[in-house]
Amino acid sequence: MQEERTDLTQFSEQIEQLRQQIATVIVGQQETVDLLLTAILAGGHVLIEGVPGVAKTLLARLLSGLIDARFSRVQFTPDLMPSDVLGTNVFNMQTSQFDFHPGPVFADIVLVDEINRAPAKTQAALFEVMEERQVTIDGTTHRMPQLYTILATQNPVEQEGTYKLPEAQTDRFMMKLVMGYPTIDEEVTILQRHHQNQRLTQLEGLQPVISQGQLLALRQTLQQVFVDEALLRYIAGIVAQTRQSRSVFLGASPRASVALLQCSKAYALLQGRDFVIPDDVRAVAPSVLQHRLILTAEAEMEGLTPQKAIARLIDKVEVPK
Repeated sequence: MQEERTDLTQFSEQIEQLRQQIATVIVGQQETVDLLLTAILAGGHVLIEGVPGVAKTLLARLLSGLIDARFSRVQFTPDLMPSDVLGTNVFNMQTSQFDFHPGPVFADIVLVDEINRAPAKTQAALFEVMEERQVTIDGTTHRMPQLYTILATQNPVEQEGTYKLPEAQTDRFMMKLVMGYPTIDEEVTILQRHHQNQRLTQLEGLQPVISQGQLLALRQTLQQVFVDEALLRYIAGIVAQTRQSRSVFLGASPRASVALLQCSKAYALLQGRDFVIPDDVRAVAPSVLQHRLILTAEAEMEGLTPQKAIARLIDKVEVPK
């Protein structure tokens, strides 16, 4: 046990270094950064919602460079076909055989910009890869790398020409993060940095802080994080509340319970602990649950949002001592 905790201490130092490196480029968004690291450590995909210009793409590129991951970006558009994302077989005249040309989805971290702009057929192709972590084209299966993570962005405004993601597909995302506007002080800092250095967002000289091997080893450490049975009941109780509330038309499934458990364990690791406490569950619950709930029409008319609904539901569940 002592050796395991020594490794955890080293990991905590790397995570702190990672946070500091991100802070040199991105101002604020500390909670978003922590939750994004939590999802990657837990092995889940993330849906990021925010208006244009709040550094969604920059954060994904920055994080990929700092964890030594292959990064790919694909812009979803209404005319995008599944083969544009997954790849296709092309006939090679020299060998008289078909060669597979992989699409942009073949990378360690894939940024899918404006996922709701592509038609349902292309969305479905992507979600199949997310769930199975493999692509089958013309009978040949191509497996994704171990670190494989999808970061999908969604614009909450300008809904013309978009295709809303069905609930069954949004449920595939382990977390949904909302990136808001910076505070006045944070925006002043952003302006000062850009005034002093116009090439601030250039990431060519980025040096990795943590290797893929170390990150994958830490994913294995999740299995050793201690979770008391009372906390398992706490997680189950929170998810059960989403199914019983009169404000919620569709509650969370057992997949949400598993995601909440995994994220709580990953969040505990990020705090330098090898055991979960109730605060870990409360910290990740809104991001794990908000995109899995459908509120009733009456609740929406009263101005209730999924975030507010989850906060109320969590307060109804007794916190383990």
